[in-house]
Amino acid sequence: MTQYAIIVAGGSGSRMQSMMPKQFLLLNEKPILQHTLEQFWAYSPELQLILVLPARDLATWTDLCIEHNFDAPVQTVVGGATRFQSVRNGLAVIDAPEGLVAVHDGVRPFVSIQIIQNGFETAARLGSAVTCVPTKDSVRLVSADGRSEAVDRSRVRLMQTPQTFRLDWFRQAFAGDEQPFFTDCASVLEHAGFPITLIDGDYANIKITTPDDLR
Repeated sequence: MTQYAIIVAGGSGSRMQSMMPKQFLLLNEKPILQHTLEQFWAYSPELQLILVLPARDLATWTDLCIEHNFDAPVQTVVGGATRFQSVRNGLAVIDAPEGLVAVHDGVRPFVSIQIIQNGFETAARLGSAVTCVPTKDSVRLVSADGRSEAVDRSRVRLMQTPQTFRLDWFRQAFAGDEQPFFTDCASVLEHAGFPITLIDGDYANIKITTPDDLR
């Protein structure tokens, strides 16, 4: 079964307090985004990689690839105004009727090959595989009037990526209209009526968003 990975990298760098988009900041002398792509390439050279970037960043990424000798075969696609639209743009270049597709944040460079593999294997069996970790902190649910109540944290999971799905399910779900409550691909698939299977992530699989994350 053909496997695809859509890497979404549309950050602006505002929370990173940087003029450079965060996916292009250097980590151990290479752009963060390059580390991320190399992990998926290391998982399988047969994996078809699709990188979604804002149009304004295409030239910068091309220059960085030359500067850092990054030549893995990656198809680059221009993103949309929202994450949903960017993922749908990435999906549009996949013309196969069947397969598996993983969606991953471009600024999660520490994803392990084991997590990527587990995602594809689980989605092949069950249709979906959404990476997550248990919360370490206590959780409270806050109502509109400001009052709050404790939530059993053993029932709470923090979502990560990759999130991997059967391609036919994924295509059907993203054919629908965007909704304001879509926060990740799992919420899109769930809204379309498809079951969501959770798999174990890793606390090291962080999303680099702030200067503290980069340190």
